[in-house]
Order: sequence, then C-alpha cells, then structure tokens
Amino acid sequence: MNSFPYQLYLVISEADCHGKSFVEVAEQAILGGVDIIQLREKKSSDTEFLRKAQQLIEITDKYHIPLIINDHIMVTEQVHAAGIHVGNSDTAPTLLRQRPLIQNKIIGYSVEYLSQLENEQTRVSDYLGISPVFRTDTKTDTVTEWGLHGITKIRQLTEKPLVAIGNIHLKNSREIIKAGADCIAVVSAICSADDPQKAAYELKNEILK
Repeated sequence: MNSFPYQLYLVISEADCHGKSFVEVAEQAILGGVDIIQLREKKSSDTEFLRKAQQLIEITDKYHIPLIINDHIMVTEQVHAAGIHVGNSDTAPTLLRQRPLIQNKIIGYSVEYLSQLENEQTRVSDYLGISPVFRTDTKTDTVTEWGLHGITKIRQLTEKPLVAIGNIHLKNSREIIKAGADCIAVVSAICSADDPQKAAYELKNEILK
C-alpha cells in the first residue's frame, strides 16, 4: 500500500476562512474530495490551537481523513492527530522520531533548498512539502520559489512523496502534478471559495485527469 496515498491536501486556519466556520469549510472540502487536512494556526495561543484541533478532529475522524498539525508537538500529541508538519525553523523530524507519541505518526518536512534532499531530516520524513511552488500571500516566510522546473528537479533527486503548495489553483494544478508532485496542497483555493465543496471537487477532478 502507498504510504502517502493522498492527492488533495487542505491547509486550513480560522483566519483563512474569512468569517466562515473553519470546521464547516473543512467538512465541505472533505465531501468535495480533500484527502488530508493540516491545521495551521500561527497566531493562536496554545489553548486556542488545541481547542480548534479538538473541534477539527471530530470532523476528520468522522470521515476517516488524516489530520496533520502544523508545528505544534503538544497539540499533535493531545488530540492524537495523524501527524505533524514542520519547517526548517521548527523541531527537526529526527527529534520528532524520538518522541514516543509522535515517532510512528506521519511527519511532513518543508524543503527550501535542494541540499536538504540529502540530509537526515528528509530521510526520516514521510513526505516533503515543496513550498512555495509560486509565491503567495498566505505564507511569506519562505526562501525559494520553486516553480514547475523546481518540482521536476526535486522529483529527479528523491523518491519521497512530494506535496506542492503555494498559489495553486484550478488552472495550474494539473501542470504541477505533471511536473512531478504527488499531491497538491491549497489554502485560498478552497478556504476562500464561495462553495468549498465545489472548489475541492473541481480541483480533485482536475488533478486526476
């Protein structure tokens, strides 16, 4: 069985839903075809992050969808999330693998330099976040804008599952898969949509063509 059989990945926060219930947006997205969801709450307190994760995991568990927590060990452990996603300034995947409550979970690791493909963090991670493919207002702390050529180059250098994120939408999603990504991750394309279920459905069908 494919260890990462996901193709449409939603990264969600309450703020990105612009006043809509993030839990309702997540449920509609799942009904539309989202395979995996990451809760990213960079500005929430620990208590708030935990509360939101507890709300969201009720929905993801209902539909048997993995919930990934962005860079928060305590929340990941307390809600029994499926995994955690970290970047270069976060806790290293090698250290996460030493934690009893996380060592067997999904660990995602964002890649910003080609040299990272050769390090120990990549080796112990379950998938690599290619961030951003194209620059985006929802994530401004990134280094490399990879573009389609960057995805192709990374695909040639690693067999790890690649999750592409960064200004991905209906019109460029298929190109990103063709370039070598295994999965596309979106924020605004679903969270900002008037109809999140329809937006997810259209994206899923586009990348499956």
